[in-house]
Amino acid sequence: MSSETELLASLRRLSSPTVANAVESFGVRVPDAGVSLGPLQCLFPEHGALVGYACTALIASGQPAGPERRVHRRAYWEYLTKVRQPRVVVMQDLTDPPAGAFWGEVNTNIHRVLGCIGLITNGSVRDLDEVRPQSFPMFAGCVTVSHAYAHLEDFARPVRIGKLLVQPGDLVHADKHGVVIIPGELASEIPAAAARIERQERTIIDLCQSPHFSIEELDKLVAEGY
Repeated sequence: MSSETELLASLRRLSSPTVANAVESFGVRVPDAGVSLGPLQCLFPEHGALVGYACTALIASGQPAGPERRVHRRAYWEYLTKVRQPRVVVMQDLTDPPAGAFWGEVNTNIHRVLGCIGLITNGSVRDLDEVRPQSFPMFAGCVTVSHAYAHLEDFARPVRIGKLLVQPGDLVHADKHGVVIIPGELASEIPAAAARIERQERTIIDLCQSPHFSIEELDKLVAEGY
């Protein structure tokens, strides 16, 4: 097993809030940057955390595709095969609110065979009963019945999921709490940082659950900025 495989496995064992805390401890960005904000549904929380490298794309679901398409679906499919694995599709619907679902059973199967392991989108999804057995985590803005006019507009460019800006190739971590972008240069240090923070938090929790709890002792353990 490669060191990267082991690293990704260790990241999948962490929750997104824990990863966010670990990233924050390095002071490389402000605390509310690189994390999702606002409604984003985790459709299959039983699949656990989704960790991989972002394959980015833009769609529109509220109006038909123009007569001259900016990109072709085959070029998009070929792009997917060239992104570093494991691949997570991060797809922005330019229609807000979404009018229909680009994603369902068919696109899940297409993307799985092209090496993708999950989806993050501000858009909508459907065919939940058919997708669930595929072990393909999906994070979406909503669930809808129809595909409406959903079509591909562009790919391999920065996208926004709410206020979260995602660049092609970003390392993303997502679970039922939301999405965190892990800076590539910090990825190998996140598990140890997470363990360190959890030890610090455990000290506080143990005190709170102890019959010897006191505010004086609590004040010694909690950071000044709390």
